[in-house]
Amino acid sequence: MKSSANCILAFLGGAIAGAAVALLMAPKSGEETRRMIKDFARKEFDDLKCHCHDKVEEVKKEF
Repeated sequence: MKSSANCILAFLGGAIAGAAVALLMAPKSGEETRRMIKDFARKEFDDLKCHCHDKVEEVKKEF
């Protein structure tokens, strides 16, 4: 379990670092950047919800 948590934290940290570098390096307007951040956050949140739902279902099957 600890290994899974470390893996998830490492993934999230890498995703955040990658997003920060992309934002700093990309020459886009403020409106485009805000839209990009919103889209990225929405996608990551949806992915996280799916992952959590899958893990809850795995736990339910074990009990």
